[in-house]
Amino acid sequence: MQCSQIYGEMWRKAVCSIPRYRPFSSSSATDIPTLYSFLQPSIFALKPNKQSKQPQDSTNSQTKTLTEEQKTTLQTTLEKSLLTHNTDEAWKSFKALTICCTFPNKPLTNSLITHLSSLQDTQNLKRAFASVIFVIEKDPKLLSFETVTTLLSSMNFANTAAPAFALIKCMFKNRYFVPFGLWGNMLVDVSRKSGSLVAFLRVFEECCRIAIDEKLNYMKPDLAACNAALECCCCELESVLDAEKVVATMSVLGVLPGESSFGFLSYLFALKGLEKKIDELEKLMVEFGFSNKRVFFNSLIGGYVKSGKIDSVSTTVLRSLGEGNGKEWIFSDETHCEVVKGYLQNGAMKSLASLIIEAQKLESPMLEFDKSFGYGIISACINLGLADKAHSILDEMNAQSGSVGLGVYVPILKAYSKEHRTAEATQLVMDIGNSGLQLDAGMYDMLIEASMTSQDFQSAFTLFRDMRDARILDLKGSYLTIMTGLMENQRPELMAAFLDEVVEDPRIEVKTHDWNSIIHAFCKAGRLEDARRTFRRMTFLQFEPNDQTYLSLINGYVTAEKYFSVLMLWNEIKRKISGGKEKGINFDHNLVDAFLYALVKGGFFDAVMQVVEKSQEMKIFVDKWRYKQAFMEKHKKLKVSKLRRRSFRKMEALIAFKNWAGLNA
Repeated sequence: MQCSQIYGEMWRKAVCSIPRYRPFSSSSATDIPTLYSFLQPSIFALKPNKQSKQPQDSTNSQTKTLTEEQKTTLQTTLEKSLLTHNTDEAWKSFKALTICCTFPNKPLTNSLITHLSSLQDTQNLKRAFASVIFVIEKDPKLLSFETVTTLLSSMNFANTAAPAFALIKCMFKNRYFVPFGLWGNMLVDVSRKSGSLVAFLRVFEECCRIAIDEKLNYMKPDLAACNAALECCCCELESVLDAEKVVATMSVLGVLPGESSFGFLSYLFALKGLEKKIDELEKLMVEFGFSNKRVFFNSLIGGYVKSGKIDSVSTTVLRSLGEGNGKEWIFSDETHCEVVKGYLQNGAMKSLASLIIEAQKLESPMLEFDKSFGYGIISACINLGLADKAHSILDEMNAQSGSVGLGVYVPILKAYSKEHRTAEATQLVMDIGNSGLQLDAGMYDMLIEASMTSQDFQSAFTLFRDMRDARILDLKGSYLTIMTGLMENQRPELMAAFLDEVVEDPRIEVKTHDWNSIIHAFCKAGRLEDARRTFRRMTFLQFEPNDQTYLSLINGYVTAEKYFSVLMLWNEIKRKISGGKEKGINFDHNLVDAFLYALVKGGFFDAVMQVVEKSQEMKIFVDKWRYKQAFMEKHKKLKVSKLRRRSFRKMEALIAFKNWAGLNA
């Protein structure tokens, strides 16, 4: 026996006979104003009343007759207007023809309607609609299926449901049958956009009647349309009778059900408490070979939630997890949200916490935490704006002495991070560690970044220590986040303390530039003693200072006018250079410039000439003008004769500098 026969047999008990659907009412005179109401006053005239027919006929015979030459002229104008996209002129020509009961040829008629449909403005969409209705009623042979499809597509895009259904109604009334596959899905779409599928259900019923009575296979709705009709019956109308009619029609038409078909029916049966029908439905799914029951279970839960049957929800959740061996990702985000709302609205938070605990027992230990039932429920709370409720569920689980999986904690941590509730997040991380669970590096990185953004440095340090204690290998991202954040917030003392704490951790690659950042920040803040202390600590730990280290120190000393300290730095670098130990030091123009300017300002001309000699040796260009200015600002009144009496060596150095800088003249 074929599947379709099995399907029909199983449902014949529920449906005695195939319903004879009420066809759309054949239009009376009152329907015409409805269709043409927006076209008034002058696009297409209504049919005249019988009482006034005779006097109007004589007038119309005179005013509504076109000569062949006039017809040709209007058609030519219409064609040219379409080619030049002169829409108003094209419409004017079309009206002039049709008002005299004359139509352009078929290609031209379809071209005009397609053009009007493509313009995507309300006025021309109305024109296209009016034209199609008029052609269907007067001479449908002129109209191609593609033109109707184009118009319906534009209506769908414009979200105009009423005209779309009016068009289908007109097609059926005039027995102008366009294959369902060309327009059915568009009508479903426009119905969904309007917020209701009820209007589509009536079209569906009439279309099925036509397909059966007229024996027109191409009018048969497909599975997607049948599911839309079922969705309307089950979810909107909540009518078992209407749903069974759709099922019976599907059987006659030979449309086999899909997973969604069973899903809609299971939702309805759960809502109505029809447990026997649910059992029959599940057996029928097996007959059709549907082994994945995800849609079925999600729909069942939705129906039970809406009917307030919380115990049935719990039973279904645990049963579905058991059948999936705790490995499958069964429930959708929508289902999790429905469960949360259902339990909380019924004041059943304790029951929800118990359900998560029981669900965890059925889930595989190898299941990823973000695929667990607990993760889905807590995430749903967060997405519904109920972060505090999520924490209350966690507290209730702990109160029940239940095992709390990582999937319950992580969504709360993410929510706290997003809301910058970093102190609470840090405390929760401590609780996670105490329970024997461990977060991954990515979670720590996220929380530390949130803490630094909120300037909650203490939480960031606590999280990083916990990260180290958890023996996580990848510490680099969080380390850089903390150092960068402290630098941006100008907290060099915290940088120094933090660096001192982690410097010996082999998982963290502390380099010279980290120390440089601290020294630079101290110098910029004028805290030179702290900068010197950091410099000494750096060298003690055998980190080699480089040119950036010395530049920061020199600039700091110059700002504070501590030129003797610059001299000490030069002596240190000079020893390194002389001993061939210039490792890490790029003695370039910037460093030469900084030393020369500071030493000239300080009056240490002997050291100045040593720097000059070294720069000449290394072929580094030096702009003397800057140092001339520095000398004139600081030592304009300094006389060589005074230095001769005090120190012959200083005198020689001053003369050498003046000669080099061109100041003797």
